[in-house]
Amino acid sequence: MQRALENQFALVTGASKGVGKGIALELARQGCAVAVNYNSDAAGAEATVNEIAAAGGRAFAVRANVGNSSDVDAMFARIDAEFGLLNILVNNAGVQTWKALLDLTEAEWDRVIDTNLKGTFLCTQQAGRRMKANGGGSVVNIGSGSNKWPFPHLVDYTSSKGGIEQFTKVAAFELGEFAIRVNCVAPGAIEIERTKLELGDYAGSWAKLTPLGRIGVPKDVAGAVAFFCTPAAEFITGQTLYVDGGLFTRPAWPQA
Repeated sequence: MQRALENQFALVTGASKGVGKGIALELARQGCAVAVNYNSDAAGAEATVNEIAAAGGRAFAVRANVGNSSDVDAMFARIDAEFGLLNILVNNAGVQTWKALLDLTEAEWDRVIDTNLKGTFLCTQQAGRRMKANGGGSVVNIGSGSNKWPFPHLVDYTSSKGGIEQFTKVAAFELGEFAIRVNCVAPGAIEIERTKLELGDYAGSWAKLTPLGRIGVPKDVAGAVAFFCTPAAEFITGQTLYVDGGLFTRPAWPQA
């Protein structure tokens, strides 16, 4: 049976663990060859590559700080050499700082904005140029529930993710004429290595607030990302899809 993304080539940033790893695995399952980007976790990236290879797929790891233009240039040169083509870009790499607005340092702000928002810009620009030359492609940006609601103590993260949603719309408008679709997937409470450390009972705490009665896992986000990359979504661009079990559609009723 022909897989939905057979013979496609994808780059997933921040794919050494968590949601990014889940996305890389799902794209590979759907038929993609995957460039697995990482910044510091080389072992995690290799584990992602090995898992894809064990399932019969094709992947390689490539290091780059996506907020650094020289690193991004080198990463795309490596992708050119390995694949010679890029059909899909998933801008997943992201960091955050848990700190009150009045205590946040300039360096902490810059680190988050550079990685999350500037990284999305730099990678989309490089991928877009290649996709334009090759007749089109799909870009999926990873947003957040903070696109919709403000998150206290995450002002840098919230600002970056809100910017990503607006970036998605502008990029979709500008790149549409080149058959390049740009969409955003905004996860809600997703259980990964990082979020497990945020609360003593992360899953239980957020599940109680989620209409579907559970929190998300990486495969929930990965399925939405893969959908945006398939022919089934060929007339969808500039959209944000919330993968949150209804969490951010629920009003804070006093009796709830």
